Amino acid sequence: MVGTLKTYLFMAVLTALFVVIGGALGGQTGMVIALVIAAAMNFGSYWFSDKIVLRMYQAREIGPNELPWLYNMVQDLAQRAGLPMPRVYVIPQDQPNAFATGRNPQHAAVAFTEGILHLLDREELEGVAAHELAHIKNRDILIGSIAATVAGAISMIANMAQWAMIFGSSSDEEEGGGSIFSTLLMLILAPIAAMIIQMAISRSREYLADATGAKISGNPRGLANALRKLHHGVAKIPGEATPATAHMFVVNPLRGGGVMSLFSTHPDMEKRIARLEKLQIEYALTTS
Repeated sequence: MVGTLKTYLFMAVLTALFVVIGGALGGQTGMVIALVIAAAMNFGSYWFSDKIVLRMYQAREIGPNELPWLYNMVQDLAQRAGLPMPRVYVIPQDQPNAFATGRNPQHAAVAFTEGILHLLDREELEGVAAHELAHIKNRDILIGSIAATVAGAISMIANMAQWAMIFGSSSDEEEGGGSIFSTLLMLILAPIAAMIIQMAISRSREYLADATGAKISGNPRGLANALRKLHHGVAKIPGEATPATAHMFVVNPLRGGGVMSLFSTHPDMEKRIARLEKLQIEYALTTS
Protein backbone atom coordinates (compact mmCIF):
# COMPACT_ATOMS: atom_id res chain seq x y z
CA MET A 1 0.00 0.00 0.00
CA VAL A 2 2.80 2.43 0.95
CA GLY A 3 4.72 1.55 -2.20
CA THR A 4 1.65 2.21 -4.35
CA LEU A 5 1.03 5.59 -2.70
CA LYS A 6 4.67 6.54 -3.26
CA THR A 7 4.35 5.63 -6.92
CA TYR A 8 1.23 7.81 -7.27
CA LEU A 9 3.02 10.67 -5.53
CA PHE A 10 6.11 10.41 -7.73
CA MET A 11 3.97 10.18 -10.86
CA ALA A 12 2.03 13.26 -9.77
CA VAL A 13 5.26 15.19 -9.17
CA LEU A 14 6.66 14.08 -12.52
CA THR A 15 3.46 15.14 -14.29
CA ALA A 16 3.47 18.50 -12.51
CA LEU A 17 7.10 19.01 -13.49
CA PHE A 18 6.18 18.27 -17.10
CA VAL A 19 3.34 20.82 -17.04
CA VAL A 20 5.45 23.55 -15.39
CA ILE A 21 8.58 23.02 -17.49
CA GLY A 22 6.59 22.43 -20.66
CA GLY A 23 4.58 25.59 -20.21
CA ALA A 24 7.64 27.67 -19.36
CA LEU A 25 9.96 26.43 -22.09
CA GLY A 26 7.91 24.88 -24.86
CA GLY A 27 4.48 26.39 -24.54
CA GLN A 28 1.35 24.33 -25.05
CA THR A 29 2.30 23.34 -28.60
CA GLY A 30 5.78 22.25 -27.52
CA MET A 31 4.31 20.19 -24.69
CA VAL A 32 1.97 18.33 -27.02
CA ILE A 33 4.69 17.67 -29.62
CA ALA A 34 7.17 16.41 -27.03
CA LEU A 35 4.60 14.18 -25.33
CA VAL A 36 3.48 12.65 -28.63
CA ILE A 37 7.06 11.95 -29.76
CA ALA A 38 8.04 10.47 -26.38
CA ALA A 39 4.90 8.34 -26.28
CA ALA A 40 5.58 7.01 -29.79
CA MET A 41 9.17 6.14 -28.86
CA ASN A 42 8.12 4.28 -25.72
CA PHE A 43 5.07 2.61 -27.27
CA GLY A 44 7.20 0.28 -29.37
CA SER A 45 9.40 -0.54 -26.40
CA TYR A 46 6.37 -1.32 -24.23
CA TRP A 47 4.50 -3.36 -26.84
CA PHE A 48 7.49 -5.42 -27.95
CA SER A 49 9.58 -5.29 -24.76
CA ASP A 50 9.47 -9.05 -24.20
CA LYS A 51 10.75 -9.91 -27.68
CA ILE A 52 13.37 -7.14 -27.76
CA VAL A 53 14.93 -7.81 -24.35
CA LEU A 54 14.83 -11.59 -24.54
CA ARG A 55 16.50 -11.53 -27.94
CA MET A 56 19.06 -9.01 -26.69
CA TYR A 57 20.17 -11.41 -23.95
CA GLN A 58 19.94 -14.53 -26.17
CA ALA A 59 17.37 -16.03 -23.81
CA ARG A 60 16.21 -19.58 -24.54
CA GLU A 61 12.67 -20.65 -23.71
CA ILE A 62 12.22 -23.82 -21.70
CA GLY A 63 9.15 -26.03 -21.35
CA PRO A 64 7.91 -28.48 -18.73
CA ASN A 65 10.27 -31.18 -19.98
CA GLU A 66 13.46 -29.10 -19.73
CA LEU A 67 14.42 -28.06 -16.20
CA PRO A 68 11.02 -29.26 -14.98
CA TRP A 69 11.78 -28.24 -11.38
CA LEU A 70 12.19 -24.60 -12.48
CA TYR A 71 9.17 -24.63 -14.79
CA ASN A 72 6.96 -26.25 -12.13
CA MET A 73 8.16 -23.77 -9.51
CA VAL A 74 7.14 -20.80 -11.66
CA GLN A 75 3.84 -22.50 -12.51
CA ASP A 76 3.03 -23.10 -8.86
CA LEU A 77 3.87 -19.50 -7.88
CA ALA A 78 1.87 -18.12 -10.81
CA GLN A 79 -1.17 -20.08 -9.62
CA ARG A 80 -0.72 -18.72 -6.09
CA ALA A 81 -0.50 -15.19 -7.50
CA GLY A 82 -3.60 -15.68 -9.66
CA LEU A 83 -1.60 -15.10 -12.85
CA PRO A 84 -1.54 -16.89 -16.21
CA MET A 85 1.51 -19.09 -16.66
CA PRO A 86 4.30 -16.89 -18.06
CA ARG A 87 6.89 -18.15 -20.52
CA VAL A 88 10.11 -19.22 -18.81
CA TYR A 89 13.55 -18.46 -20.22
CA VAL A 90 17.18 -19.18 -19.36
CA ILE A 91 19.90 -16.66 -20.23
CA PRO A 92 23.44 -17.93 -21.00
CA GLN A 93 25.19 -15.61 -18.53
CA ASP A 94 27.32 -16.37 -15.49
CA GLN A 95 26.26 -13.25 -13.59
CA PRO A 96 23.44 -14.32 -11.23
CA ASN A 97 20.29 -12.34 -12.00
CA ALA A 98 16.70 -12.55 -13.23
CA PHE A 99 14.00 -10.31 -14.70
CA ALA A 100 10.39 -10.26 -15.85
CA THR A 101 9.06 -8.64 -18.99
CA GLY A 102 5.88 -8.42 -21.05
CA ARG A 103 3.21 -5.78 -21.60
CA ASN A 104 0.59 -7.52 -19.43
CA PRO A 105 0.04 -10.76 -17.46
CA GLN A 106 -1.24 -12.50 -20.61
CA HIS A 107 1.98 -11.73 -22.51
CA ALA A 108 4.59 -12.11 -19.77
CA ALA A 109 7.90 -13.90 -19.41
CA VAL A 110 10.38 -14.51 -16.61
CA ALA A 111 14.05 -15.09 -17.35
CA PHE A 112 16.82 -16.50 -15.17
CA THR A 113 20.53 -16.44 -15.91
CA GLU A 114 22.46 -19.69 -15.68
CA GLY A 115 24.47 -18.06 -12.90
CA ILE A 116 21.46 -17.59 -10.62
CA LEU A 117 20.36 -21.20 -11.13
CA HIS A 118 23.78 -22.37 -9.91
CA LEU A 119 24.13 -19.88 -7.03
CA LEU A 120 20.79 -20.05 -5.22
CA ASP A 121 19.09 -22.91 -3.44
CA ARG A 122 15.43 -23.72 -4.10
CA GLU A 123 14.01 -21.53 -1.32
CA GLU A 124 16.03 -18.53 -2.49
CA LEU A 125 15.20 -19.06 -6.15
CA GLU A 126 11.52 -19.33 -5.26
CA GLY A 127 11.79 -15.94 -3.57
CA VAL A 128 13.32 -14.42 -6.70
CA ALA A 129 10.71 -16.01 -8.98
CA ALA A 130 7.92 -14.67 -6.75
CA HIS A 131 9.49 -11.19 -6.90
CA GLU A 132 9.48 -11.27 -10.71
CA LEU A 133 5.89 -12.49 -10.82
CA ALA A 134 5.03 -9.58 -8.51
CA HIS A 135 6.33 -7.18 -11.17
CA ILE A 136 3.94 -8.81 -13.63
CA LYS A 137 1.03 -8.71 -11.19
CA ASN A 138 1.69 -5.05 -10.35
CA ARG A 139 2.01 -4.12 -14.06
CA ASP A 140 5.36 -2.47 -13.52
CA ILE A 141 6.30 -2.58 -17.22
CA LEU A 142 3.33 -0.30 -17.97
CA ILE A 143 4.09 2.05 -15.08
CA GLY A 144 7.75 2.26 -16.05
CA SER A 145 6.81 3.02 -19.65
CA ILE A 146 4.50 5.87 -18.60
CA ALA A 147 7.20 7.35 -16.35
CA ALA A 148 9.77 7.06 -19.15
CA THR A 149 7.38 8.78 -21.57
CA VAL A 150 6.82 11.81 -19.33
CA ALA A 151 10.52 12.06 -18.38
CA GLY A 152 11.47 11.74 -22.05
CA ALA A 153 9.02 14.49 -23.00
CA ILE A 154 10.59 16.82 -20.42
CA SER A 155 14.04 16.19 -21.89
CA MET A 156 12.72 16.84 -25.40
CA ILE A 157 11.13 20.13 -24.34
CA ALA A 158 14.47 21.19 -22.84
CA ASN A 159 16.24 20.28 -26.09
CA MET A 160 13.66 22.20 -28.12
CA ALA A 161 14.20 25.25 -25.92
CA GLN A 162 17.98 24.96 -26.33
CA TRP A 163 17.67 25.01 -30.11
CA ALA A 164 15.28 27.94 -29.89
CA MET A 165 17.82 29.89 -27.85
CA ILE A 166 20.62 29.02 -30.28
CA PHE A 167 18.64 30.40 -33.20
CA GLY A 168 17.67 33.51 -31.25
CA SER A 169 14.02 32.74 -30.52
CA SER A 170 12.74 32.14 -27.03
CA SER A 171 9.15 31.88 -25.88
CA ASP A 172 10.23 33.40 -22.57
CA GLU A 173 11.51 36.55 -24.28
CA GLU A 174 8.47 36.81 -26.53
CA GLU A 175 6.10 36.54 -23.59
CA GLY A 176 8.19 38.69 -21.22
CA GLY A 177 9.35 35.73 -19.14
CA GLY A 178 12.37 35.30 -16.92
CA SER A 179 15.97 36.04 -17.70
CA ILE A 180 18.20 34.00 -19.99
CA PHE A 181 20.09 32.79 -16.91
CA SER A 182 16.99 31.38 -15.25
CA THR A 183 15.97 29.75 -18.53
CA LEU A 184 19.39 28.12 -18.90
CA LEU A 185 19.21 26.89 -15.33
CA MET A 186 15.81 25.38 -15.99
CA LEU A 187 17.10 23.72 -19.17
CA ILE A 188 19.84 22.00 -17.19
CA LEU A 189 17.90 21.09 -14.07
CA ALA A 190 14.59 19.96 -15.58
CA PRO A 191 15.86 16.77 -17.32
CA ILE A 192 17.95 15.88 -14.26
CA ALA A 193 14.96 16.31 -11.94
CA ALA A 194 12.80 14.23 -14.27
CA MET A 195 15.39 11.44 -14.32
CA ILE A 196 15.70 11.46 -10.52
CA ILE A 197 11.92 11.15 -10.14
CA GLN A 198 11.80 8.38 -12.77
CA MET A 199 14.46 6.44 -10.86
CA ALA A 200 12.58 7.02 -7.59
CA ILE A 201 9.49 5.45 -9.19
CA SER A 202 11.59 2.45 -10.21
CA ARG A 203 12.94 2.04 -6.68
CA SER A 204 9.44 2.32 -5.23
CA ARG A 205 8.23 -0.48 -7.54
CA GLU A 206 11.13 -2.68 -6.42
CA TYR A 207 10.12 -2.30 -2.79
CA LEU A 208 6.53 -3.13 -3.73
CA ALA A 209 7.64 -6.18 -5.74
CA ASP A 210 9.66 -7.41 -2.74
CA ALA A 211 6.60 -7.16 -0.50
CA THR A 212 4.19 -8.62 -3.06
CA GLY A 213 6.63 -11.42 -3.90
CA ALA A 214 6.96 -12.27 -0.22
CA LYS A 215 3.17 -12.64 -0.01
CA ILE A 216 3.12 -14.85 -3.10
CA SER A 217 5.81 -17.20 -1.82
CA GLY A 218 4.78 -16.88 1.83
CA ASN A 219 8.47 -16.77 2.74
CA PRO A 220 10.19 -13.33 2.87
CA ARG A 221 13.35 -15.00 4.17
CA GLY A 222 13.92 -16.77 0.85
CA LEU A 223 14.16 -13.51 -1.10
CA ALA A 224 16.19 -11.81 1.66
CA ASN A 225 18.81 -14.57 1.56
CA ALA A 226 18.77 -14.52 -2.23
CA LEU A 227 19.43 -10.77 -2.31
CA ARG A 228 22.46 -11.18 -0.05
CA LYS A 229 23.97 -13.77 -2.36
CA LEU A 230 23.07 -11.88 -5.52
CA HIS A 231 24.51 -8.60 -4.22
CA HIS A 232 27.93 -10.21 -3.81
CA GLY A 233 27.58 -12.40 -6.89
CA VAL A 234 26.82 -9.48 -9.21
CA ALA A 235 29.79 -7.53 -7.81
CA LYS A 236 32.16 -10.43 -8.48
CA ILE A 237 30.94 -11.52 -11.92
CA PRO A 238 30.64 -8.91 -14.69
CA GLY A 239 27.40 -8.99 -16.65
CA GLU A 240 26.36 -7.92 -20.12
CA ALA A 241 23.44 -5.74 -19.11
CA THR A 242 22.86 -2.31 -20.62
CA PRO A 243 21.81 0.81 -18.67
CA ALA A 244 18.53 0.83 -20.62
CA THR A 245 17.52 -2.57 -19.23
CA ALA A 246 19.24 -2.51 -15.82
CA HIS A 247 15.99 -1.57 -14.06
CA MET A 248 14.40 -4.87 -15.09
CA PHE A 249 16.69 -7.14 -13.08
CA VAL A 250 16.06 -8.29 -9.52
CA VAL A 251 19.37 -6.67 -8.49
CA ASN A 252 21.14 -3.90 -10.35
CA PRO A 253 23.64 -5.54 -12.74
CA LEU A 254 25.59 -2.26 -12.92
CA ARG A 255 27.58 -0.56 -10.21
CA GLY A 256 27.20 2.87 -8.68
CA GLY A 257 27.11 4.54 -5.29
CA GLY A 258 27.22 7.89 -3.54
CA VAL A 259 25.49 10.64 -5.48
CA MET A 260 24.83 8.17 -8.30
CA SER A 261 22.45 6.31 -5.99
CA LEU A 262 19.93 9.07 -6.79
CA PHE A 263 19.95 7.76 -10.35
CA SER A 264 19.87 4.11 -9.31
CA THR A 265 16.97 2.00 -10.51
CA HIS A 266 17.13 -0.16 -7.37
CA PRO A 267 16.85 0.65 -3.65
CA ASP A 268 19.73 0.21 -1.24
CA MET A 269 20.29 -3.52 -0.77
CA GLU A 270 20.55 -3.36 3.02
CA LYS A 271 17.21 -1.54 3.20
CA ARG A 272 15.54 -4.14 0.98
CA ILE A 273 16.83 -6.97 3.14
CA ALA A 274 15.85 -5.19 6.36
CA ARG A 275 12.28 -4.74 5.11
CA LEU A 276 12.04 -8.41 4.17
CA GLU A 277 13.40 -9.49 7.54
CA LYS A 278 10.75 -7.34 9.23
CA LEU A 279 8.11 -9.01 7.07
CA GLN A 280 9.47 -12.42 8.09
CA ILE A 281 9.01 -11.54 11.77
CA GLU A 282 5.45 -10.35 11.10
CA TYR A 283 4.68 -13.56 9.18
CA ALA A 284 6.07 -15.65 12.06
CA LEU A 285 3.91 -13.80 14.59
CA THR A 286 0.72 -14.20 12.55
CA THR A 287 1.26 -17.93 11.98
CA SER A 288 2.32 -18.79 15.52
